[in-house]
Amino acid sequence: MLDLKPERVPDTGFLQRLAPDVIARAACELPEHQALTRLTGGLHAAAWCDASSAIRYAFEDVGLHNALDKLIGQLVLDRADTKDGFVFLSSHASYELVRKAARVDVPMLATISAPSSLAIAIARKAGVRLVSFCREKSHVDYDTLQPTPAAQA
Repeated sequence: MLDLKPERVPDTGFLQRLAPDVIARAACELPEHQALTRLTGGLHAAAWCDASSAIRYAFEDVGLHNALDKLIGQLVLDRADTKDGFVFLSSHASYELVRKAARVDVPMLATISAPSSLAIAIARKAGVRLVSFCREKSHVDYDTLQPTPAAQA
């Protein structure tokens, strides 16, 4: 049975404090943290980014869920303030990935590939900002459903 009642992420003002180019900078920096992907060409990555888009942690795995689980485990072990950063994934957004982020109070999930329609719906219910198709020059913000060009540096 699907659990479609996500935890609600509290609004701490983090999303309003983000620099306009934060997603573009994270997209640019992620490949530097993917050593195993450079060797194999086929792994997923889950990264923890702070408000300036600096990647603090990055984990790779053949399974995207495993990479995110490793990242969340590290955040819990470090007692990190998950309300003051965001997750950047090297793949798509499924509703399960959104649920995992919401469960630990992550205010934003950014992905390189497309979200499912259920992921969009769950993100809205949870109060998680979902952005996908993240590139150095643009992304799609599912709060507004509009393509957003990256801010000019």
